[in-house]
Amino acid sequence: MLALLLPALLASVSAWAAPRETISLDGAWQVRIDPADQAARAHPKEAQWFPARVPGSVQQDLIAAGRVPDPFKGINEAPIQWAGLTSWQFRRVIDVTPAMLAREHVELVFDGLDTFATVTVNGRQLLATDNAHRRWRVDAKAALKPGRNELIVAIASPIRTLQPMVLATPNPLPGEYDSAFGDEPKGKQTSPYIRKPKYQYSWDWAPRLVTIGLWRPVRLEAWDEARIDGFRVDQEALNDSEARLVARWRITADGPATVTVRARVTGPDGNKVEVSRAASLVAGDNWVSAPIAIEKPQRWWPVGYGAQPLYSVEALLDTGGETSDRVTQRIGLRTTELIRKDGSFGFRINGVPIFAKGANLIPFDSFPARVPEAQMRQILQSARDANMNMIRVWGGGYYLDDAFYTLADQMGLMIWQDFMFGGAVTPPDAAFRDNVRIEADEQVERLQPHPSMVGWSGGNEVLAGWENWSDRKAFKKSVGADEQERIGTGMAVLFDRVLRDAVLTRAPGTPYWPGSPSADYDGPVDTDKDGDRHFWDVWSGSKPVERYLDSCPRFMSEYGFQAMPDLSTIRGFAGNGPLAIDSPVLKAHQKFLAGEGNERLQLYLDQRLRKPRDFADLVYLTQVNQAQAIEMAARHHRACRPVTLGSLYWQLNDTWPAISWSSIDYNGQWKLLHYAARRFFAPQAIVAEHKDGATRIALVSDATAPIAAEWRIRAFDMAGKPLGAKAADVTLEPLGAQEAASIADADLFAGADPKASFAVAELLVDGRAVSRTIVERALPKDMAYPAPGLTARWNGKRVTITAGALARAVMLDFGDVAAQPSDDGFDLLPGESVTIDVVSDASAAALRRALTLRTLGPQ
Repeated sequence: MLALLLPALLASVSAWAAPRETISLDGAWQVRIDPADQAARAHPKEAQWFPARVPGSVQQDLIAAGRVPDPFKGINEAPIQWAGLTSWQFRRVIDVTPAMLAREHVELVFDGLDTFATVTVNGRQLLATDNAHRRWRVDAKAALKPGRNELIVAIASPIRTLQPMVLATPNPLPGEYDSAFGDEPKGKQTSPYIRKPKYQYSWDWAPRLVTIGLWRPVRLEAWDEARIDGFRVDQEALNDSEARLVARWRITADGPATVTVRARVTGPDGNKVEVSRAASLVAGDNWVSAPIAIEKPQRWWPVGYGAQPLYSVEALLDTGGETSDRVTQRIGLRTTELIRKDGSFGFRINGVPIFAKGANLIPFDSFPARVPEAQMRQILQSARDANMNMIRVWGGGYYLDDAFYTLADQMGLMIWQDFMFGGAVTPPDAAFRDNVRIEADEQVERLQPHPSMVGWSGGNEVLAGWENWSDRKAFKKSVGADEQERIGTGMAVLFDRVLRDAVLTRAPGTPYWPGSPSADYDGPVDTDKDGDRHFWDVWSGSKPVERYLDSCPRFMSEYGFQAMPDLSTIRGFAGNGPLAIDSPVLKAHQKFLAGEGNERLQLYLDQRLRKPRDFADLVYLTQVNQAQAIEMAARHHRACRPVTLGSLYWQLNDTWPAISWSSIDYNGQWKLLHYAARRFFAPQAIVAEHKDGATRIALVSDATAPIAAEWRIRAFDMAGKPLGAKAADVTLEPLGAQEAASIADADLFAGADPKASFAVAELLVDGRAVSRTIVERALPKDMAYPAPGLTARWNGKRVTITAGALARAVMLDFGDVAAQPSDDGFDLLPGESVTIDVVSDASAAALRRALTLRTLGPQ
């Protein structure tokens, strides 16, 4: 047990003048099974106190202590399940000085308790919690004493707590994913009834790890008669000459008092603006505001459209002539609005319509407390490097740390933020909505300063599921019209009033819509006609990837295609033994269709690509299939502008090492899809779609001004002989897509065999190709690719690859060695070379030995 010694400095400062003092309680704690839990008999060793870390979870503590195997390795998910079915106690001893107890308030503040927690100090219960997404604050002064104090946080099993109620309910609310471990009967899930990250109950890309613990920081705060409980800066007007802002303090006070509030704004150029005013407080919460004017404001822009200047704001509370409290934040100045006209859906930033290019972000780890800032930075930087400008934070996880949004601010990445609802039907009772109301108010206020936050959504697929999914329709029939109306009305109140009101009042000027997909109650959801779409006919529906070309949605906020992760990542969880697509360990790390999703991988491989030569080649082919499918969709979406105003594929990252839809695997390795995204999300791009005996050419530009360019398409046979060509000078329209040509096969391929010919479409600016894509008239598996004749010439960790003949989807495969090439999955024409830098902890010699060059053609 660790002791916390409070600074002696507090004893020499008068109670009124002393600033708020914050003492971290993070670090070493202890944990044991709650003695009242019957699991103590089955696990006597864990019934005794053993080391714990806060922030964290008991599952992390068990893994660290070697009490359970790492569930991310092998097939070790099952042995840890008992931890989430058990109640636990966490303990820490605090040494408190008389000086601390002389303060008016000594509060315990928990930024995250997961989930049903009871907090006691010296045996006195102070707090009971029921929401992992909320901050909890309680005055502990009356329970504390000078010297040593025992703080115990008892946390009950969320499943065991809710299960009696669920099992007694004739028709439990439809949830998300059933447990694979028998701890909950099929169709009787507890997760719809709890405010906790839903993906931890398992998803079709995540294991079942129902965490329990103090998952965010804990601290003691000492203060006297008033403190700043909240602060924000609202933007009332913004133009080139002036930004008119309003600083708003929420001050909690013991009783009547006169104070001075001050706000100091420092611009990116170092210029400062300061305002102050006196305020009379009453007991409870007090709102105090002051106007701020900034001359010649610098606007924050999404990446690709301008810079990302940020302003530092310091808010102070002065009492008795001394500063007693302060908070700081960084803000950006920009306007954001949702484009909604005749069904359209998109974003306008600073008056400019921005085509959203990006992906959906799922939680970084099954254990959120162990995600370092460096991991978030690597994923976001990778998104920016792939020419993305938007990330959707999906609603089945948790509200991310402040550092994530700060990174997005700095990188110019727009954030579409879901409220944390993953798909389950929500309870209709008022108490649940009130709990969510407090959560929403807290989270919107916390994230409001970030200019990257361009929109809030009510959640993921809740309303669409209620309207369209077969299990929801069966549920509505089972419960009858009255109960159906009660539940439906409850959801309408939650998503159309409670959450909308949180955004309107806590982040004015930021758009809100009630869910994804949604038409904002204007009509049917999840259609091409109105609002955003989640399109899963491809992959989940087993339809051919060419279905992506059938329509132009208003905004495609979800679509995806799976692939295996890097072979080095697979070896990290599967070991060095022989592997096949149906190996038990690979099925354990494939959560789609409860582990049978690898059959879908095989289905699409059989449809589109050649047979794999070995397991490493299988990994390569799944990544090629994924990259080609998503590239087809994304280029098509961009060519549909202005009807389509966004394309966010599913998904950017992984929660654990898995076979999934991600373009970056759990270890941070880029799949071929991520390299392809850098090409198909390029600021200027060419789209070439072959259909019905002709090739459609469309040109796309994200620039805000016209660009002089040239497009061309050249056809060849497999020996490299030219067959035909078309080209034209063009002025690329700003912020748009334009049709360039439709070229009949007879005018381009000169009657050549479709299986033995191909075309290369390119967009050139200032004579340099800024975008290129290959046109084929047959499926890749039917193409008569030549032997590519690839050679590799090394210079340290730089390699130059040259092709003797057409080389399709060239992959630098380093096998078990983790390595990140600067480019991958590219095409080389006969005689072309490309030089690649390789980042790896391995030596240059090891990289040379490990390299295998893979293509779709023969070896």
